[in-house]
Amino acid sequence: MARRRHHEEHANHEAWAIPYADLMTLLLAFFVVMYAVSSLNEGKYRVMASSLANAFSGTPRTLDPIQVGDNTYRDASLKEPVPIPSGARRGPGTSSPVLDSPLQPMLESKMRTDRIGDGAALDASRRQLARIALQLEDALSEMVQARLITVRRADLWLEVEINSDILFPSGSATLDFGAQALLGRLATILRGLPNPIRIEGYTDDRPIRTAQFPSNWELSAARAASVVHLFVREGLAPERLVMVGYGEQRPKADNASEAGRNANRRVVLMVLAEPESTEGRPIGAPAPARPVAADALPAVADERALPSLPPHPRGET
Repeated sequence: MARRRHHEEHANHEAWAIPYADLMTLLLAFFVVMYAVSSLNEGKYRVMASSLANAFSGTPRTLDPIQVGDNTYRDASLKEPVPIPSGARRGPGTSSPVLDSPLQPMLESKMRTDRIGDGAALDASRRQLARIALQLEDALSEMVQARLITVRRADLWLEVEINSDILFPSGSATLDFGAQALLGRLATILRGLPNPIRIEGYTDDRPIRTAQFPSNWELSAARAASVVHLFVREGLAPERLVMVGYGEQRPKADNASEAGRNANRRVVLMVLAEPESTEGRPIGAPAPARPVAADALPAVADERALPSLPPHPRGET
């Protein structure tokens, strides 16, 4: 009798699909429920973002956390509130300015008005500086054409840049005879003006180590002082004059070449605007020192009560 063959049943390899589909359904239902019960608080989100920005950058972006509401800027001179753009909420440490538009022109105008009074005073200042510039260019036309003197004008000041080589010998702060005549012509124009004048001295980067000038700081300051003394002798009021020496710290050209070093050796006269500020003095003029009562001054120690210093090891004082 023949034996009956036993046929093996085929295995169902798709059995995993059913629990996998159930798992996906459960996960979908879970995320739907989580999304339904969650609510985003924009105010808390902004506070958290500001805190994280402060922690990582070290620069606060806002004085207070930004609250949710109508972001508008109200000004008494404006009939309607002006919306603050998104760039206005950026602070230091960002590439965008604090105020982009439309408030930036308004604030710049307000800042300028606070400094010089009003628009009429600004126009008067511009006209006065333009007249002074024309007078200086006419008086120094030969030097201007030779590019030894440069006259530049801005809204609140006028610059007269003079190459030091036509004023001083190398390594010296003594004015040449020709330089005295040149500065005398400048003093003749500036003598009758009320504008404050700032004299700045600059040098190249070549070091100087002499008993009179240990560094370029002393040389640049001494050259500016020489110009100040000449202006005082020519009749300019001393209280109008301010001097400063920058040494080689602010070059206008590369010191690697002789032409660059020559351009960096210069004296700059800055004639500041005439209109008075809110403090009652010309723009740019230094604030006068307030008088102090004698009884408010600190007591000066008696020299006889001071301890004697030990002698210097080399016997120098």
